Amino acid sequence: MTATSRELVYQTLNFTGPARAPRDLWTLPIAAQAHPAELAAILAAFPPDLMGIDGHEREHAPTRGDQYAIGEFTDEWGATFVSVQPGVIGEVKQPLIRDWATDASRVHIPREWLTIDHDAVNHACAATDKFTLAGCCPRPFEQLQFLRGTADLYMDLTDPPPQMLDFMADLHAFYCDLLETWARTDVDALRIMDDWGSQRSLLIAPAMWRTYFKPMYRDYAQIAHAAGKKFFMHSDGHILAIYPDLIEIGVDALNSQLFCMGVEKLAPFAGKITFWGEMDRQHLLAFDTPEAVAAAVRQVYDQLWRNGGCIAQCEFGAGAQPANVERVFATWDEIFG
Repeated sequence: MTATSRELVYQTLNFTGPARAPRDLWTLPIAAQAHPAELAAILAAFPPDLMGIDGHEREHAPTRGDQYAIGEFTDEWGATFVSVQPGVIGEVKQPLIRDWATDASRVHIPREWLTIDHDAVNHACAATDKFTLAGCCPRPFEQLQFLRGTADLYMDLTDPPPQMLDFMADLHAFYCDLLETWARTDVDALRIMDDWGSQRSLLIAPAMWRTYFKPMYRDYAQIAHAAGKKFFMHSDGHILAIYPDLIEIGVDALNSQLFCMGVEKLAPFAGKITFWGEMDRQHLLAFDTPEAVAAAVRQVYDQLWRNGGCIAQCEFGAGAQPANVERVFATWDEIFG
């Protein structure tokens, strides 16, 4: 009997020989606006095997504006983003926290996110045979940047003021509450994200990352596993230095920029973690040929597939060529016949 999408993903995560690599296409609004017909054709030909589940919150945190429109958008925390391009999230120009001693209280921790409708979530999980991901995504490092500003946060981390450490503890406690809330639903996996890498290295010293952020992530993974859930994470950039740490704390699937780090350099971790994509969207999907894309997919398979351990994932973003996105999934299917 043919495995369901959910079963395929579990087989991949558990290295038990799925019949093919599960599919997961990430689509930015700008791609849907620019290539609606091509996107629809790709989704019809290669249906994704994973899906996020909405929380159906009973209360909604206040926001202002449209995060994908030109202009300003204020998020649930009170951070205001400025966007100059439709379909793409903007940047924070004026951080909310200018001084930890006086401004931390201005932040709205969106506890409304805790008011999810468990019955509605469970109904949505039961209504699909896809592998389901929780509709929340803690991002402590990025959230601190949005609220404080990147440069000032980096300076703070070298000698953290007490008020900042207090806020980080509150932030972490909230994220733990949020993940525990989702862990009580029927979703298959919890997930988090933080972009940790530049093009060449980690954005902060690995020792500093291990001091402040690794313990947070360990707690998040333990919440997932204690509830029988898988634990997924996303991070952009060159994060090779912390791959062993992420495996150690129990990340089951990691979405990272394989080609930024070098696929061959990740081969030692094959069989220890599932590579949740991704294909190179900076160069390959945007500027190369479908033939080059096919060769890159086969490189990922040859280097990283170990009777499972790879999810066929890529991002259809602003620069991606539709033919290249299609070729990603077509090649994965061709590999498995």
